[in-house]
Amino acid sequence: MQNKEFDIAIVGGGIVGLATAFSLQKKFSQLKLVVFEKEKELAFHQTGRNSGVIHSGLYYKPGSFKAKNCVEGRKQLIEFAKGNNVDYDVCGKIVVAINEEESRRLAQLKINGEKNGLVGLNLLSPDEFKKIEPNVEGVKALWVPEAGIIDYKGVTNKFSEKIQSINAKSRVITHCEVLDYNKSEIKTSKGIFNAKHIIFCGGLFADRLATKDKVKLDMQIVGFRGDYYELSDSAKSKVNNLIYPVPNPEFPFLGVHFTRMTNGDIECGPNAVFTFKREGYSKTAFNLKDTLQALSFSGTRKLFINHWKFGLNEYKRAFSKSLFLKELQKMIPSLKMSDIIEGRSGVRAMALGSDGGVIDDFKIVKNEKNIHVLNAPSPAATACLAIGEQISEEAKTHFKLN
Repeated sequence: MQNKEFDIAIVGGGIVGLATAFSLQKKFSQLKLVVFEKEKELAFHQTGRNSGVIHSGLYYKPGSFKAKNCVEGRKQLIEFAKGNNVDYDVCGKIVVAINEEESRRLAQLKINGEKNGLVGLNLLSPDEFKKIEPNVEGVKALWVPEAGIIDYKGVTNKFSEKIQSINAKSRVITHCEVLDYNKSEIKTSKGIFNAKHIIFCGGLFADRLATKDKVKLDMQIVGFRGDYYELSDSAKSKVNNLIYPVPNPEFPFLGVHFTRMTNGDIECGPNAVFTFKREGYSKTAFNLKDTLQALSFSGTRKLFINHWKFGLNEYKRAFSKSLFLKELQKMIPSLKMSDIIEGRSGVRAMALGSDGGVIDDFKIVKNEKNIHVLNAPSPAATACLAIGEQISEEAKTHFKLN
């Protein structure tokens, strides 16, 4: 019979949940840990559906958790990948300005990146950036040598292996949904487990898990779906590595970009549209509870009012291949309709305050015997080891671990 008594349970088998468990197990090898993942495999949602980019720390506010964890976490992630045969490539990226206004923002972006400790940032003329990406058109570009690509699903699965090799009594259990919890008792789809403490890394359901644990919230998770296209085999040569637009500071998304994946495929996207289902990956996915909860929240309505034009354009593009292509052609004008093929989609968890503002930084709260990761937005995958370390340090104090 499977042992169901554990010291700490981690709810959520994404990269943050597994990185947290890995960090705890390294520090406290005697702890018996259990990770619950409701899907049949780890990294099924946000971790396995992002663009696989190793972020450099270019965009984030200097001094924020995001900036510190991204820069520190990136170094740790690359070291981990090197030592554990995980596919990765620090290939660098260019951020392309297509007009003079964007060119000015690009100069500010360079200063911001340097404040965050990035090295080798370089503003390039068209002649210079065309040596890196010959098919790109623009007035200026920023070379970011520390960006790269990685297999995040591979990283997550490697964490799982490591945890169970450090302590054979620890478990990572898939296809096991947490249904309820009360004090140390955790009711799951595979029976009742006991754990002295719980760390919740629930991603798209982080707010509901916290509410169930009687955490008072002033925010809510709202899902935004991102659709990707892939370049056809004949068009793959138009992109060498990573090509990004200059982000618009008025909008909470980076904009569609080109990414060479670790398997050699080239993805373009994602857009960002409100989704009527938190884990709804098709364009028509709908869940009544998710929809009512999102639309009855004042923060969602205020976000829509503040960004209605942006939202409408994103929605149109979600249903129009030609509009999506038009956006991609701003950086690579030679792309044709036949060059792009509809690909996968992902849903990102956006934490909104009741004022409609996006909660931009990582948010971790403690509650009695438990810890909740309420917000772990991009670059959480890049920063996973730094975040895991931070959570395990908080757990050390909060759970009084020896």
